[in-house]
Amino acid sequence: MQIHILASGSTGNAVFIELGKKRFLLDAGISNRRIERGLAKVGASVGDLDAVLVTHEHTDHIKGLDVLVRKHGIPVYARPAAWQQIPARDRWPAECRCRMDAHMDFGGGVYMECFPVSHDAADPVGFCFYYQHEKYVLATDTGMITSAMVKAISGARVAVIESNHDLEMLRTGPYPPFLKHRILSERGHLSNLETGRLLSLVSYGRGMQVFLAHLSQKNNEPDLAEATVSRMLEENGCRVGQEVTLHRTYPDRISSYAG
Repeated sequence: MQIHILASGSTGNAVFIELGKKRFLLDAGISNRRIERGLAKVGASVGDLDAVLVTHEHTDHIKGLDVLVRKHGIPVYARPAAWQQIPARDRWPAECRCRMDAHMDFGGGVYMECFPVSHDAADPVGFCFYYQHEKYVLATDTGMITSAMVKAISGARVAVIESNHDLEMLRTGPYPPFLKHRILSERGHLSNLETGRLLSLVSYGRGMQVFLAHLSQKNNEPDLAEATVSRMLEENGCRVGQEVTLHRTYPDRISSYAG
């Protein structure tokens, strides 16, 4: 398997995952051109994709979707409520507009479950992929820790998890009060501290690779996110680097793992 976070952050999100012979793009929140170039850098192409899976309809997750679908005709899966919020959907071929069920078999030994997250969108979800007795998880854009998230992440081989903001940077930063309130709400985004607490609640299996994702460019820093999450894990008895290995993600460069 291999996973490549093509871009992650408030300005756009896209993740490429390959499991056996199946290839998926999780969200398309950057331009189609950037998606094409990012995939080329990791030895793939849009034409190789079996599907695009959409977590929710916010612009930083669907920005490049319209051009990608019209140019390449890739099937797109989204929850029914999310489909109603995607402006360009009516001009896409019917075969590209696919309902995302809670449990899906994509063939080739790849099975997917989606699970709810708490965000101000229409039926936002995270993903669990299962392949060869391993689990791979994406859980971003959520304002609170839920039992569904803890269950989904537990035992994962690789997990892409939101670590959006540092609380002090957000509180003293340039965002207007209404936006700070939204981010801090139960339908907003997880702070570094909350991400550390979430990871302290899950079981690690034989070692988990964790990508800290969706970092705010105004209210966080990669080294701060990693240090905060690492400290919280160690305080809760986790051997960072053995039971859990943390990886940084960026809005403008690719982060990868293969195994």
